Amino acid sequence: MEVINALGRRKKAIARVYLTEGSGKITVNKKDYTTYFPTGTLQYVVRQSLEITDSLDKFDVVANLDGGGINGQAEALRLGIARALVKLDEENRPKLKAKSLMTRDPRMVERKKPGQPKARKQFQFSKR
Repeated sequence: MEVINALGRRKKAIARVYLTEGSGKITVNKKDYTTYFPTGTLQYVVRQSLEITDSLDKFDVVANLDGGGINGQAEALRLGIARALVKLDEENRPKLKAKSLMTRDPRMVERKKPGQPKARKQFQFSKR
């Protein structure tokens, strides 16, 4: 089996994922994913696509993450792994789509407007 690569994005985070046959080792930016993502929820998010397709111990994942925060990076990696699994075997698509892991989350941070402290918050109004 050759290397299968896919791309995942979330907010400003980009994950380039390379999937190969192996023992289930997940490497993120040349570190183990448990050290890169310290909390259990983020580790679950990363493993989610592999657990749904029952291929946690079948493939090695090497990922390069760039941009965004830690949560966006974890979700970008999840999307990248899901896309790589579908490239490998098209029969994985219905399982992953049912859990909505094949959809890129389009929500982004709204820009700050001039004359306001944040995107929607306004300075306190003074009548007099």
